[in-house]
Amino acid sequence: MTRPHAGDLALVAAGAAVGALGRWAIVSWEDGSSLPWLTLGINVVGAFLLGVLPALPAVRRSRRVALALGPGVLGGFTTVSAWAGQVTGLARDGHQTLAGLLVVTSLAGTLVAAHLGRRLSRLRQETHR
Repeated sequence: MTRPHAGDLALVAAGAAVGALGRWAIVSWEDGSSLPWLTLGINVVGAFLLGVLPALPAVRRSRRVALALGPGVLGGFTTVSAWAGQVTGLARDGHQTLAGLLVVTSLAGTLVAAHLGRRLSRLRQETHR
């Protein structure tokens, strides 16, 4: 693995800022219900998009575009830290069943979404050869 260049780091950082701001804007709509549906949705959608990313012609042509969109935008958009904090908060507040449901749903949902995104990406690449 090669060491990242300053330009690559700047691309990832700028993309991550865009993704994090998008996530923050969406999660700010959360109504305070017991289960953080928006964070769950963000992580599932982000996992799907990470799987689809290789199908984008711009990503295949440019490593820098892939860096900006993958670990940058989508890395900043998805969030394990907020999810972990929400799970911990639910468990601490006596909602262990909801916390467990969030863990299982998040893990299963993101894995399935990433798998489907990757399959769609491969299918698209095969049809464009």
